Amino acid sequence: MSDSIVFITGANTGLGLEIVKALFRSSKAYTVLLGGRSIENAENTACQVREEYPDSSAIAVPIQVDIEDDESIRKACDYIRSHYARVDVLINNAGASFDQQWNRDGGPTMREIWNRSWNVNTTGTHILTYTCAPLLLQSADPRLLFITSGTSTLTESDNLVLGVNRSPEKGWPKSSLMIPAYRSSKTGMNMMMREWTRIFKEDGVKAWCVSPGFLATGLGGDQEMNKRMGAIDPTIGAEFVRDVVEGARDQDVGRVIRRDNVQPW
Repeated sequence: MSDSIVFITGANTGLGLEIVKALFRSSKAYTVLLGGRSIENAENTACQVREEYPDSSAIAVPIQVDIEDDESIRKACDYIRSHYARVDVLINNAGASFDQQWNRDGGPTMREIWNRSWNVNTTGTHILTYTCAPLLLQSADPRLLFITSGTSTLTESDNLVLGVNRSPEKGWPKSSLMIPAYRSSKTGMNMMMREWTRIFKEDGVKAWCVSPGFLATGLGGDQEMNKRMGAIDPTIGAEFVRDVVEGARDQDVGRVIRRDNVQPW
């Protein structure tokens, strides 16, 4: 068994995959528990990363976990318990934006979009953390990361430099309601992290929300559009996450952290 066991949800695409690769590029040894909703996709991704980094000391182990399914969460944590007995780092990366799916003429209803946004980004993440908590407490240096968003800050919600904060034209219906369900659920995640910081205070678990920046991933369903809007290479965000795993931001435990500062609430 390698030195540090890292469990990453949503690890077969986007930022999650880039985090796996960043850990494989590290000089430190990791067993990366690569969580994906589909075990086939997780297995394929594990093979891909092993082939891309054949000289890495890291190990990739595919894990099936769907954070919208309590039984899937239980089975994943039971597997980890029976094979590894602990988790040193839990990276709650799995998340989604559903706002773009809303259409007045059909598709998911507004209520369905809001409920699923919170179920994935907040509720499911909390339940997975709760289920894995005993495994974290078996670690000598437990670390708990939640991947949040720069759009979640209340303090900066009136910063009109950010397009997501600009008001649409007068009248109704509005041409766009942007991403209210997504960003609200991530704001909820920030408070959830504060709760876990409080709950784990006497156990030595270090917790953060990590705000990696606007990344050129498929979040929201359109990677190319994100690039045109100025999104940065996801490897930058992934290397930031790896730095947090490796102790670079231990002075900011319990905060929402960006690469160069602490994100205001």
